[in-house]
This record gives sequence, structure tokens and C-alpha cells, in this order.
Amino acid sequence: MTLNTTTAAQLDAWVDQHFNDEVQFLQELVRVPTDTPPGNNSPHAQRTAQLLQGMGLRVEQHAVPIPDVQAAGLQSITNLVVRCALGSGQGRTIGLNAHGDVVPPGDGWTHDPYGGNIVDGRLYGRAAAVSKCDFATFTFATRAIQALQAAGATLNGNVELYFTYDEEFGGELGPGWLLKNGLVKADLLLAAGFSYQVITGHNGCLQMEVTVHGKSGHAAVPETGVDALQAATRVLNALYAQNTLYKQIHSQVKGIGHPYLNVGWIQGGTNTNVVPGTVVIKLDRRMIPEETPADVEADIRRVVADAVTGLPGITVDVKRLLLANALKPLPGNQPLVQALCHHASAVFGETITASGTPLYTDARLFSEQGIPAVLYGCGPRTVLESNAKRADENIQLEDLRRATKVVARALAELLG
Repeated sequence: MTLNTTTAAQLDAWVDQHFNDEVQFLQELVRVPTDTPPGNNSPHAQRTAQLLQGMGLRVEQHAVPIPDVQAAGLQSITNLVVRCALGSGQGRTIGLNAHGDVVPPGDGWTHDPYGGNIVDGRLYGRAAAVSKCDFATFTFATRAIQALQAAGATLNGNVELYFTYDEEFGGELGPGWLLKNGLVKADLLLAAGFSYQVITGHNGCLQMEVTVHGKSGHAAVPETGVDALQAATRVLNALYAQNTLYKQIHSQVKGIGHPYLNVGWIQGGTNTNVVPGTVVIKLDRRMIPEETPADVEADIRRVVADAVTGLPGITVDVKRLLLANALKPLPGNQPLVQALCHHASAVFGETITASGTPLYTDARLFSEQGIPAVLYGCGPRTVLESNAKRADENIQLEDLRRATKVVARALAELLG
């Protein structure tokens, strides 16, 4: 159905009446750390479940087996599923997914990263913007349409909340685990958003580890060693040179530019007076939706191998650490895209359209299972404005309020 103005006003009023509760809910979520690594995320899931149950929601807690979690380099994961049937429950099932795990806070904070403090209309804390805020957005939007039905509206279908804890390590033990075990199967999927735009596509990501092997030797007699760092420098220069070539490739998806390669971690050597025998490099290659991951990986392996060709005593090992495919729009996403764009434009008072993002997200895992996925939720105008994954991460409370209204309206329209 097309949502009429009276119904939209009812939903907006409910969100306004319960907004203080929503803010307090988000504060409680921020106050339980979910730093990943180390990735001990079950305590946060248990606290979230307790809060949701206090609202009258039935919560399923799905603990991922510890051996699987440890094999992934984490400590504990418990994924949450909340199922809300409306009417006969025979209509669409719309899943709402947000992740609770987040990178450690790092340095430079002027606010307590676990305080959930509010200053000048902004709520500060690690994961306040990415993406514990959408635990709140999605929960209170769901409660708003439950209240709408209780007031006599005719709704039919299901809303399911998927709160997961493996996005930072790729999502395979978060949404991937729920999907693999047949615990969730939505007709449409709405994932946490990071900006005002409705996101229908995103980049893929390939992360790799390059280990350059030489031979340690005393710096006083350097000829007794084989310098792995000098060889690694050639590898680095060759990898960075690729970025010049990547700038010549452009995505056709609005909001996505060109591919990019970043070296984010380097370790090697044993001491200042020792010729370094081993150097390890970890790189991140962002892939536009038009690229083929297998071709990208093969090309990086070729660049690394060519860089050390002819260097005596040098060998190189290359290992894939993570592969996240790009999110490509599926044709069935149009009802969700249209509803979100329409209501976001109305609530925010500006034109909000569908776009892409250079980030990668868990939404791709649903798309790979044939479930049309779209990203939208509480976010700033741009990711940069929220300090996401940086010091003093924050969210504007009015953005939280308005995004909750948008999601509630879209759900009501799609389930009417």
C-alpha cells in the first residue's frame, strides 16, 4: 500500500513519544565494549537480549561454537534473532541487520568511548555510528509498527531483527552463519546504513598477507644475510604503483569511484643491528562492483612475484586473508528502495536517492543468497562526519530520530 499521511503521522508520533527510551537503549549498548579484536562479543549480545526482552520482544540467542570462533581469531559470538509476526504473518518477511562488533577505540578521544555521553545533541561512543545506532533504529521502528497494528491498522507479514557480531572479520560467523544454518530467510533485507543515502551497491574487499623471506645476518657483515626489507620495498613500490593504474578504472555505480590498494600493516626484522630476514605486509584491495575478485587476486600475486624476480635468496609467500564480494543491486530490491527514498526525502526535507558506497558490508552475504539487500539507517550526511572508526565517534540524535521514522514508515508501507 501507499502510506497515507494519517498513518505516517501516527508512526512519527509514536517515535517521538518513545525517543528518550530509544536514546537510553543506545547508550546502554555503547557502554558494553565490543572491541574486535579481541572479539569477546557474547556479553554485549546477552545485554542486548536482556534489554529487548524488557520491551516485550522474544529473542533467540544463537551462540556460534567456540572452536569456529577461535579459528577465526575471535573469542565469542552470540547472534540475536527477533521475529515479529504481523496479521497472519503470510506477507513479506523483511529482515533488518546491524552489527555490534567494532574496531578498538584507539587514541585521541575527548569523550569516554564507552560512556554514551550526550553533548550538544550528539551521542558519543565507539560504535555509536557504526552500527549500534541501528540496533536502536531497527528495534524502535519495529516497535512503532507493532503499536500501529495494536491501534487497528491492517498489516500482514513479518519483521525480523538480526543483530550479529562478525562484520569486522568478514561476517561469515555473523549473518553468514545464520544463513548457512538456515536460521533466517528474508524476502527483503535492510542493513545498517552509514549516510543519508539509500545504498544499493558497495565495493568488494580483498585482504592479503605477503611474507618476504630473506636471511638474517649481522649488520657489520651484511653480505652474510639477504635483506628481506630491501626486497619488501620493491614489493611495496610495485603495489603502490598499481594505484596510478586503478585511477583509470571507473565504476558505473553512483557513489563509487575507482579501485584502490592500501598497505595497512608491516612487520619485520629482529633488531637494528641485524639484516632483516623476514618482512610481512598486509594489504587491502577495494574492488568496484564491475571487477572479478579472482582476476584481481591473480593480478596482485603477479605484481608481487614480478617485483622480486631476479633477487637472489629472496622468496615470497602470498596468502589471502579475507574476500568480501561487492554488493550488486538485485532487481527485487525496488519496493524497498522506493519506499525508503520516498519517506527519507519526506522526513529529511530534501531529495534522498539510491547510491553506492566504497565500503563493504555484511549485506553482500544476503545478496549472495538471492535476498535483495539495501543499506539504510541512522547515519550522518557522510561517513567522515561521524568519525566512524576514529576518535570521538558520534551520531546526531536528530538523525537517529528521523531515520527511525523513515524505517518505520517504509515497513508499514511494505507490510500493509
